[in-house]
Amino acid sequence: MIRTLGLAAAWAALIIGQAGAQEPTKILNASYDISRELFESVNAGFREAYKADHGGADVTVDQSHGGSSRQARAILEGLEADVVTFNQVTDIDALVKGGFVAGDWASRFPDNASPYYSLPAFLVRAGNPKNVRNWDDLVRDDVKVVFPNPKTSGNARYTYLAATAFAREAFGGDEAKVEAFVTKLFRNVPVFDTGGRAATTTFVEREIGDVLITFEAETRGIAKEFGTDKFETVVPPVSLLAEFPVAVVDKVAEKRGSEALSKAYLDYLYTPAGQRLIAENGNRVRDEGVAKEFAADFPETRLLTVEDVFGGWEKAQAEHFAAGGILDRIYGDR
Repeated sequence: MIRTLGLAAAWAALIIGQAGAQEPTKILNASYDISRELFESVNAGFREAYKADHGGADVTVDQSHGGSSRQARAILEGLEADVVTFNQVTDIDALVKGGFVAGDWASRFPDNASPYYSLPAFLVRAGNPKNVRNWDDLVRDDVKVVFPNPKTSGNARYTYLAATAFAREAFGGDEAKVEAFVTKLFRNVPVFDTGGRAATTTFVEREIGDVLITFEAETRGIAKEFGTDKFETVVPPVSLLAEFPVAVVDKVAEKRGSEALSKAYLDYLYTPAGQRLIAENGNRVRDEGVAKEFAADFPETRLLTVEDVFGGWEKAQAEHFAAGGILDRIYGDR
């Protein structure tokens, strides 16, 4: 009798253990502020593709949105995100330093783990009444510019670096003139919101400013939602490549047993179906065939890179965004 009870207990423990070991059917994607509509589309597409490939299995992808750097801090402080889809490499690097993401994350997926890209572009009011075409138009006395705070927004850090890169070319590398140019740009900003979506609200709903600087995808989404009779996108002739890195949050995924589902989700972003959804939401994609399909939607522009202009993100972080860096000096002078 004792032996029978022991066997029953062992079988019960085995069954419970197997149930506990089953892969979760839900994961959390922590993403940047303005990606809500994009991932609504992507998640729906992924669920259908996963179901078709896995015998009708249902999975759920929950979302968390905020400034990219704030999202990284939230994960370090306990947000259990299985994957991240950020807009800046340094925010994933922060998770690497915190022990949440493996150091080789950029080699785990194609294109340095950046399945799509964009660039800082301008949204102006219909008819472009201030005739804004390029970065030097943004420092005119009659132009008010809206973009979020680079201290809290990866979106805005791209804007800051794009303006700096333009000025370096325009002034032949004269750093005093470059800093004066960017300082004047900052003086033309009436309010600094904490994230890209808040800046959009300031420009679109509060009707503050003449130009909104944000990712090209956001400008296209706004014009589509509110009407091209109210807003239009201006892609400057030169801008900065904005890559969107993705990674599995290994520490969380291993704890939850969600490694396979998390990887499948990020792999989907590279499939033709995933790339098509990304392009439909205004982003430029890596897949050559899909890029050709949508070529007419994306004006040509010359894209500078953080590596070529600033020596990489680590150097840019130290020189521009760290405490006491150039950005702090510009804030003090505005």
